[in-house]
Amino acid sequence: MLHMSEKPIIAVIGGTGLYQFTGLEEIQVLEIDTPFGRPSAPLIIGTLANNKVVFLARHGIGHHIIPSEVNYRANIYALKSLGVERIVGVSACGSLRDDYAPGHVIIPDQLIDFTRQRARTFFGESLVAHVSMPDPFCPSLSSLAYQALTQCNIVTHQGGIAITIEGPRFSTRAESHLFRAWGASIINMTTCPEAFLAREAEMCYTSIAHVTDYDAWHTTEEPVTIEMVIQTLNRNTTIIQEALRKLIETLPTKDDCACRHSLEKAIITDPEKISPETRKKLNLLVNKYLPV
Repeated sequence: MLHMSEKPIIAVIGGTGLYQFTGLEEIQVLEIDTPFGRPSAPLIIGTLANNKVVFLARHGIGHHIIPSEVNYRANIYALKSLGVERIVGVSACGSLRDDYAPGHVIIPDQLIDFTRQRARTFFGESLVAHVSMPDPFCPSLSSLAYQALTQCNIVTHQGGIAITIEGPRFSTRAESHLFRAWGASIINMTTCPEAFLAREAEMCYTSIAHVTDYDAWHTTEEPVTIEMVIQTLNRNTTIIQEALRKLIETLPTKDDCACRHSLEKAIITDPEKISPETRKKLNLLVNKYLPV
């Protein structure tokens, strides 16, 4: 673990199209084991704008991990172990609205979990916690991300409902129309359970979502293909990295967001009923709330 005076100010989890973070200096590459296994890739720690930053490739180096097989728990736990308190998750997404066009960037404020196969929580095995999740993205960090993006040459929208599907296939037309009927704005494959786990780990989390296509619902546009996704991401990646630099420059070094206290009233289990193995496994997350 890094010395606390050197803990990173933020972590960036890069999705499709964002596999590295250019401009980092004084780079360290860390291979980390967690109680939940190995993260998707080595953690890249570097300095940007005089701040420590961590970068993690969500799908692994060379994009070899499908969305359902990403070890989300290991990724979040590893970042927590480095002292990270804020996470920006960057992802590709399809638009479910006419006004959220390909090439635009969205900072969503709500989330629907339509996945089926993923481990969604750190808890279980004799320790129960029910974390409040009315607003799944950190409002403060989301606002700062939006402000940074508006300084760049890209159309940005603040707000909207993101729905996460299992993947790796894209939606059928019927599914796409269903999600629109539910009021969803964008669709992706990775924000759930990443956002939920970050909240369980008492970390601020926001999403920067590139719109690459109109999913399958749009009658005047071609159905989404991976070629379409990559072309749009290649155009946007440099701008997104510029926005991330601006965000990092404006982050307060100290704040006390409500996200940092999300477990304070969430743990319901009698401490005497928690097994020693589970307590050890989750010590990083719950130690401050349990008696010695």
